[in-house]
Amino acid sequence: MHPSLVTSLSLLSLLFSSVAASVKPPSLDPWYSQPRNISEYEAGAVIRSRSVNTKLEALLTLPMDVSVKSVVQYLFRTTDSLGKAAASVVTLIEPRNSDPTKLLGYQVYYDSANVDSSPSYLIQTRNETLDFYEPDFGMIGAALNKGWWVYTTDYEGLDAQYTAGLQSGHAVLDSTRAVLKEGPSKGLSNNPRYALWGYSGGSLASAWAAELQHSYAPELNFSGVTLGGTVPNITSVTQTINNGSSAGLAFSGTFGTAKAFPNMTEWLNQTLIPSKSAEFYSIANGSYYYANAAGANKDMFSFFKGGERAFLDPVPRTVFQLSGTLGFHGVPVAPLFVYKAVKDQVSPIKDTDKLIASYCAQGARIQYQRDLNGSHASEGLAGSVDAFSWVSDRLSGNSVNSGCTTKVVEIVSLDPKGASLFGKKLYAALS
Repeated sequence: MHPSLVTSLSLLSLLFSSVAASVKPPSLDPWYSQPRNISEYEAGAVIRSRSVNTKLEALLTLPMDVSVKSVVQYLFRTTDSLGKAAASVVTLIEPRNSDPTKLLGYQVYYDSANVDSSPSYLIQTRNETLDFYEPDFGMIGAALNKGWWVYTTDYEGLDAQYTAGLQSGHAVLDSTRAVLKEGPSKGLSNNPRYALWGYSGGSLASAWAAELQHSYAPELNFSGVTLGGTVPNITSVTQTINNGSSAGLAFSGTFGTAKAFPNMTEWLNQTLIPSKSAEFYSIANGSYYYANAAGANKDMFSFFKGGERAFLDPVPRTVFQLSGTLGFHGVPVAPLFVYKAVKDQVSPIKDTDKLIASYCAQGARIQYQRDLNGSHASEGLAGSVDAFSWVSDRLSGNSVNSGCTTKVVEIVSLDPKGASLFGKKLYAALS
């Protein structure tokens, strides 16, 4: 290789490294600060915006070139779990050769009560947890390469209130309002078709948005909502993953919800065993990677006075019912595509079966796909082909008939038609 070319490549590498290093995490970045007059803004109103580097680390790690023309982030006003004005962030990505009539809201499963794991930061710079999210960023990359505009929301808010359903749903809805209002100045259509998608923790945010939409943002008209690896009941999830490899998420989820409710925070501080309190918060406040490693196979309930019975106290029971259980805040107006592994090790299939039955009895339009052979991890990939196809149909304007259908599948590998949807390189990597 010619010496001048080597020098040029080295300088380019240093430039990209410098850009990545200059990205400050939310906890140290004043741009994320919430204004004191936040209550004066309307829900969905943009407080400030900024353009960021199009060389997004999360997309550069994928086994394909991803089409990105511009990236804009908006700090916007939303509503927290107590009905108070709060701020959050959404990242809007414009692809090259875009179809400005198609817009996808993809919610990443960042599953952490640490604000420095927020997607707006995670997507920009490499860190220890990035590889865990590659399937989600793969879906975002595939959508961009189809010419769709994509937005992804820091739905846990500026305080990382992980598993707080009301906060998450409101943030997704208000981020949609912000993007629809501000996007046209960047080239997005004034009247695009738009849909939501999320897997696991991302499905929590999208599902709460779908359930709250009719009452909180009735003017929005989603073409469809795709939910994979659903988590309808946080209490049930906590009981299921405790003592297992994903037990760290129980620590993070309990802490994340407590931050949304002062009475839950007080209960947490009073009920934690003093000698174990520091370890609990160390795990609970960690990144997804750290919490999984540090909390694996631990009994979270053993950190509390009274053990698991402590969670039957009025405060946690009421809070988890209010903001941790789907099915009590309305029925989704938009059509849904729901895919779930029957053997899901994080959220029992019975919880999703119950939720779907409840929605359908109240007139929802749902295509429900139950995978007999998948796991929580594998279904995120195996179910993605049908999910992507369904979203594509919605954004193309194909209507959904009324009523509900349930399809039982035995997926053992990705459907070959995924090569045309995702692109051959990404499909090969996911297979």
